[in-house]
Amino acid sequence: MKITTVAIPALAALAFSLETMCAQAQQVPLPTTAAEIPGPPPGTAMTKEYVQMVGRMAYLWGWPLVNSHNRREAFGKAPEQGLLGSVVPVAPIGQVTMLTDYIQPDQSFITCPNQDVVYGGGYFALDKEPVVFQVPDFGDRFWVYALYDGRTDEFGEIGKAYGTKPGFYLIVGPNWKGAPPAGINAVVRSSTDLAFAAPRIFKDDTAEDTKAIQPVLSQIMFYPLSQFDGKMKTKDWSKIPNFPVPNTSEKGETKWVVPEAFFDQLPEVMKEVPPLPGEEALYKWIDSVLEAADKDPTIKQTLKETAVTAEDELISPFFHWRYNGRPAGNGWNSPVNNAQWGTDYLNRTGTAKSNMYDNRPNETKYIYRDFDSQGQQLDGQNIYSVTFPKGQLPPVKGFWSLTLYDQYHLFHPNALKRYSLGTKNKALQHNQDGSLTLYFGAASPGKDKEANWVPAPNGTFSLYLRAYWADQPVLDASWMPPNVEKVK
Repeated sequence: MKITTVAIPALAALAFSLETMCAQAQQVPLPTTAAEIPGPPPGTAMTKEYVQMVGRMAYLWGWPLVNSHNRREAFGKAPEQGLLGSVVPVAPIGQVTMLTDYIQPDQSFITCPNQDVVYGGGYFALDKEPVVFQVPDFGDRFWVYALYDGRTDEFGEIGKAYGTKPGFYLIVGPNWKGAPPAGINAVVRSSTDLAFAAPRIFKDDTAEDTKAIQPVLSQIMFYPLSQFDGKMKTKDWSKIPNFPVPNTSEKGETKWVVPEAFFDQLPEVMKEVPPLPGEEALYKWIDSVLEAADKDPTIKQTLKETAVTAEDELISPFFHWRYNGRPAGNGWNSPVNNAQWGTDYLNRTGTAKSNMYDNRPNETKYIYRDFDSQGQQLDGQNIYSVTFPKGQLPPVKGFWSLTLYDQYHLFHPNALKRYSLGTKNKALQHNQDGSLTLYFGAASPGKDKEANWVPAPNGTFSLYLRAYWADQPVLDASWMPPNVEKVK
């Protein structure tokens, strides 16, 4: 076979030709901004099926954003820092309210709360004014201030795991160009003007620790920059007012997204949450249908019907843990990108439906399940066990817990007033071989085992493992939680 060689001058000429072609190609401008990616021109005909397709996609994508928006609208109307129905912290926009103990078990405003930490909460409108927050000296106690933008992504790294020092910090919006005043340790920037803060401070289940934590809780304060004077402010959270809860016959979590109103709210939400890099075309595509709906009542009605259907077909299934995240071993599932979703719309919306406002994985690893080891739905009419072999408790620097939730992902009221077990519990009984067995079911597993028992409803329930400040084996799934075995 004859091999043809090419002279070096010929190769040089070819390289020059290709370089010239590339240079010419680079002179052709590519659309890079929202203004240059117009989508369908106004007045373009749209079939019902096309509107339904875009509507379903927009509903899945925008569900967490509308959820966040509506929560701020509701909680931010509080006339002052207080408790809604004596159980949930609410505050005017720009402030945060703290609880003084675990969240009460009868609340239904948020799903999947825990009884390991003292919670706080508050929403901000950072286009109005930046917000100062105080960090007291927590000593060896685990704590984290989770800060979320309008997409439910966490921003900032504030907490025990980050070595955050006591002092004053400033939260600013995406367009803030000021200079922080003297005395501010650091500036934390949100990518959206809508922001939410959820401090979480670990507390064990003793009356002594409840008393011991009060001085630091009183120093957890968020307030507008205009109120900053360089002095540590305090507030006695035990003396804040209670606000009545509107009567409702709904079961489960408050319905923060109303399908029939979704596409009326979405345009405003899209203005307050700018597109991420690469989302410009997506925004324009959705905008084109929303603009068409403003002019055509038939399209508007189609969008409303599409939202109702999408809620049932796309969103509701996310409430089941098997549709959240990916397998974590032994029948458990776990999210991967929690609180740092970016363009992972699938998991962002799944978590917003089942468990709004996760921490980042390095702050909290969440692992959950609906079924026992035989693939059967967990049911309180049975008794189940979870046994951690000796030396195989969740490896964490913070703490761990295993919580039981009812069919609505809420606490099941019970005579023991016990909803989870873990690091906070000082009376857990280990087996003779050093292992630890926890029990879950409506009936007692036996008097000698009740210290390790969480009562369940007579029906559907799920289990939820939290590993705060988890070690690497939890993060990379080389450590796996034990299976859930049916005892009887």
